[in-house]
Amino acid sequence: MQFLPAPALPAQGQPSDESFHALGQQWHADVIDFVRHDAPKILVILLIAFILQRVVSLFVNRLRHIANTYVDAPQRASQLRTIAAILRATLYGIIGFLTLLQILPLFNIDLKPLLASAGVVGLGISFGAQSLFKDMLNGVFILLENQFNVGDVVRIAGLTGTVEDLSLRSTTLRDGDGTLHFIPNSQIATVSNQSREFSVASLPVSVDAAADPDRVLALLRRIALEVRQDAAFKDVAIADPDVPGVDRISGREVIYPVNIRVRVNQKDGILRALRKQLLLAFEQEGIALGTPTSTIVMQQAPDPTVPPAQPSLTGSS
Repeated sequence: MQFLPAPALPAQGQPSDESFHALGQQWHADVIDFVRHDAPKILVILLIAFILQRVVSLFVNRLRHIANTYVDAPQRASQLRTIAAILRATLYGIIGFLTLLQILPLFNIDLKPLLASAGVVGLGISFGAQSLFKDMLNGVFILLENQFNVGDVVRIAGLTGTVEDLSLRSTTLRDGDGTLHFIPNSQIATVSNQSREFSVASLPVSVDAAADPDRVLALLRRIALEVRQDAAFKDVAIADPDVPGVDRISGREVIYPVNIRVRVNQKDGILRALRKQLLLAFEQEGIALGTPTSTIVMQQAPDPTVPPAQPSLTGSS
């Protein structure tokens, strides 16, 4: 009787060639199935997201083009640029979030635990970040009520400057010396907008009480009108100067206000020219400016008949 050799068994703990072959076939089948069914869906989702992104980009660029080209009012142009920036950031975030929700299930990732975890985490964050929601809520009201826009000169949170950026979270303000301030919208309680319709260039002129008020008023009106009619400020000032009269008396100091209505953010140049011309005119007319002090120093003139005092010599023997 002849005995046949038994087939060799794989060593314990070592996979056989058949198991590797089966695993490779399974992976191959999964890849073929993914390429046939899931990959086209992902491409379609990404294509739709790209088209939506291009539509949003074209709409935002169109708003900016209208604001820079066709809108003459600076306030309206700033409002359109602000709306365009906020729409772009918001819609891009929504498109990205929806795209992610559509793609994750194709990789067999269950969204229910993720959404539940996100809800719990969001609830915890909401208790610890109440100021963030307050910032966003106040930012919504700022936009809806059109309190200020990008490019406006405003005074908010005790700071004055030009609005460089406005979002639902914060407002970026640059002051006169170039400092950039980031102000959370929740800290904005009162807004003083200096860029709506017109500005008033106001100059309080201090004159000595000895000067004739009628003469001073006539001089102020003449100099202010000359500055208003100057070629450099003819298009800046939108109304004739207003010199109402004596505003305040403090000791020997009399205050005469000079007001000129000008275009928004255009009052600094005309005020500098007005100060210069008033100084020259007061010097020429011999009118003394007021001294804002409550102390009067009186010096008595020396008597020429009194001989000068002789210094005493001490320590001489």
